[in-house]
Amino acid sequence: MVWSNPDRRIILASQSPRRRDILKGLGFGFDVVAPSVENEASFFPGRTVDKALAELAAAKANSVSSSHPDALVLGADTIVSVDGVVIGKPKDPADAAAMLGRLSGRKHQVLTSVALACEECSFSAGAVEVTTVFFRSLAQWEIDEYLGLDEYSDKAGAYAIQGKAMAFVDGIEGCYYNVVGLPVRKTIDLFTAYANRKASSND
Repeated sequence: MVWSNPDRRIILASQSPRRRDILKGLGFGFDVVAPSVENEASFFPGRTVDKALAELAAAKANSVSSSHPDALVLGADTIVSVDGVVIGKPKDPADAAAMLGRLSGRKHQVLTSVALACEECSFSAGAVEVTTVFFRSLAQWEIDEYLGLDEYSDKAGAYAIQGKAMAFVDGIEGCYYNVVGLPVRKTIDLFTAYANRKASSND
């Protein structure tokens, strides 16, 4: 699979264990370097959600690519949106409870932007995946019990679909792995674009 074996070192610009596991499952070997982007919330005002998310993922990839110019750097960011309003990661249990209460009995969108960059070869590409998730109506005791697991922390929308929150989901439309944190098809497409670029330059 040429897309999973590029001729450069790969760096995942994310400390998310979910993204690491998905990328590993796709057959990639890679290092992990934390991105350095200040004030992520500043990307969203005045932009559409998908455009803001795309710019944020690119900024994360570029923040690592600038110090590792010979590597292919993959950046990503995930948000939850309800009626066009962005829901990020909860600040505390009360914030998480409010988020889950808002998602209860409704559908919401999970958007993940992925960006691949290599400074040395002037390559950059990006994509945004959207998955719709349907939650059944949740009883308050279910929310309280879930928050006691501490699974919600550091998760957009305050839940992990691959964990105990799977019991909250009525169904999804789109890529499941996008909800986990890394859209598989879009990620493969970025590496394929890099591989095709190399092939074209050698023709």
